[in-house]
Amino acid sequence: MYAVHLMPAGTQFTVSAHQTLLQGALDAGVPFPNRCQIGACASCLCRLIEGEVRYHLEPMLTEQEKQQGWIFACQAIPCSDLVVSFEESDDY
Repeated sequence: MYAVHLMPAGTQFTVSAHQTLLQGALDAGVPFPNRCQIGACASCLCRLIEGEVRYHLEPMLTEQEKQQGWIFACQAIPCSDLVVSFEESDDY
């Protein structure tokens, strides 16, 4: 299990090593934007501030988006504890 901190609200929940970030949030009752849950709509796009994730299939992100830390929560599987945000700034 990995701990996830959702900033700037400070909401915390856990995700198993075999769940996506989105599924862990929804299972914990955390409201998390989503629509298609397959990485096509970008509703669940969030910024990875700390930690590591992996994907079964690499999502469609530009190099700039990757460098800025954007991830698809519906496809991202945690490999460590995470800090994520829906905002562009990481000044927490």
